[in-house]
Amino acid sequence: MNVLDRLLAGREPDPDGGPPLAVPVCSVALADSLAGQEDALVAALALGARLAVVSDPTTHAILGARVERALGARCVPVRLPEGPRADTETAARLASASATADALIAVGSGTINDLCKYVAAEAGKPYAVFGTAPSMNGYASMTAAIMVDGLKRSLPARPPVGVFLDLAVLAAAPPRMICSGLGDSLCRPAAQADWLLSHRLRGTPYRAAPFRLLAEDEEALFAESGALLRGDLAAMARLARTLLLSGFGMTLCGSSHPASQGEHLIAHYLEMMAPDLPLGFHGEQIGVTTLAMARLYERLLAGRPPRLKATRTTRADLEAHFGPALGASCWAEFAPKRLDRLAAAALNERLAAEWPDICAGLAAVLRPAAVLEAALRRAGAPTTPAALGCPPELFAAAVGRAREIRNRYTALDLAADARLPLLV
Repeated sequence: MNVLDRLLAGREPDPDGGPPLAVPVCSVALADSLAGQEDALVAALALGARLAVVSDPTTHAILGARVERALGARCVPVRLPEGPRADTETAARLASASATADALIAVGSGTINDLCKYVAAEAGKPYAVFGTAPSMNGYASMTAAIMVDGLKRSLPARPPVGVFLDLAVLAAAPPRMICSGLGDSLCRPAAQADWLLSHRLRGTPYRAAPFRLLAEDEEALFAESGALLRGDLAAMARLARTLLLSGFGMTLCGSSHPASQGEHLIAHYLEMMAPDLPLGFHGEQIGVTTLAMARLYERLLAGRPPRLKATRTTRADLEAHFGPALGASCWAEFAPKRLDRLAAAALNERLAAEWPDICAGLAAVLRPAAVLEAALRRAGAPTTPAALGCPPELFAAAVGRAREIRNRYTALDLAADARLPLLV
């Protein structure tokens, strides 16, 4: 029995103490093929008489038409335009189109899944998802990444009551979407280190459970990443489990903390500030930004305790850079973690006393940047900003200013307040 099976059976121990881990998902199907099982899988969920099957032209052709045929008269087709955006405007249109349905069935990956889980939560309806690509780790999470007034937010959402992943469908996804899922999975070491750093320095609550769930598959997934592009269903099963378990980890914690830290802030900055620039899929960006965070950690852990100073950035700086409205939103996020002189002095005392122990804890959860880069290279995934089509000055700005868009303390904050270079 693998870790996913143990978790769904309520038999996975909680490393943080307490009863065995439990997640609010009724049904998960992950198999080499689910062809011919669509109606039975959905019927077992008892979702109601009218089901909004949500797809776009691409996912409709891949799997949506098959699901619609299987559900027959219960199906209320909802077709989003090609390349939908996960923003509040699109969510409002989806809510209107699915208003008469008892539940939503997402057929797609990142954007469609996020839109459906957010709309379902707002409407108080259940939803299930048929994945079409192993491109992201949000299938089973209870948050949705939605753009709100130009700012990317992780909003509370409804976790799915069913997640159905046909490995043959996932393996046939475009190579870049497979690389995107690998990139999203690759962020675990950097995200865990950032969360642990915040816990040690700022007292942020922290859990080991979401990372323990990923340990069983991670070594083989990274070492054999090239098999993902050769149609190897065993390798695809490892990636699919990792993506599901990452989402379950977020659900266990009630937030995106286990899977979204400094590396995601950098990617969110790029999406906010260059929305019309083609910079690859989100997970491809995460692979590259994770390498930047891994290298930053290697420099931090190789040196003496950072010496922090009062944060220089002001509200006026943010409004000048992001514009008045977005700058005000960023200030509301950034202000709580700014350091004044006294706060910097207190953290410096802690760093001086605890730095060797902090470094040991961080080193235990990190992976060398070279190992992560090799995993991406074996799969043919981007490893540099240039490979994403990202101008160097834009990437430098993203690394330097990403910390300003969210109240989440990461190595970007530590290095910036120590006046250390963020990129080398």
